[in-house]
Amino acid sequence: MKDIFSYNANTDYNAYMNWRTNQHDHLHNMQVVASGFANASLALVKQIVVTGNIRKEADELIFPILFNANHAIEVYLKTINWSLNLILNSKESYLNTHDLQKLLNSVKEKSIEVEKSFDFEHHYGDLEKYIGELYKKIEIETNKGQTFSDITFARYALTRDKEPQFYITQFDNVVVDLPNFYKVFSKVFDNLENLTHYYQETLQYKYDAHVEFYHE
Repeated sequence: MKDIFSYNANTDYNAYMNWRTNQHDHLHNMQVVASGFANASLALVKQIVVTGNIRKEADELIFPILFNANHAIEVYLKTINWSLNLILNSKESYLNTHDLQKLLNSVKEKSIEVEKSFDFEHHYGDLEKYIGELYKKIEIETNKGQTFSDITFARYALTRDKEPQFYITQFDNVVVDLPNFYKVFSKVFDNLENLTHYYQETLQYKYDAHVEFYHE
């Protein structure tokens, strides 16, 4: 078998993992990864819609679609959170969690701290609505009466307590409207991408001004 990490003679068929990344720019690299997962999610949905889902492949592909979408959201929010902390001269990077609600709440708090008039609803309204919808489905109550949200629902058919996920135990069909998914997440990812670039540019301006001040 030929090595997976190897060249193809036709360079158009090569994926260069370190072409867009930069060993000195961690925020940029996180944005590249987030964008990759976001685009993978949208590409799968677009492929299914264009080909008409003839073989009903969407019923399987919905799991990597949702995993890619949620992971993209997580990495975007962590990148934005880190950028905001740097703008605020905080030594923190981002919350070490997979909890999308906690990450979004942290971004909201930091965004308003940076800019009191920040229009959170305009930039994050659709994302906040999706996360709220998602967490109503993935919240699980244990036998001890404790609750937790199992964000791994798209990775495993069982919860961490080895119980079937919500879409397996529910009597009614659990469905995702794919054209609507594409419409909503195209906007959500565009907003996250634009905010990521905006804060990185803000940081660059801050650093440039700092260097210029101390070299005058």
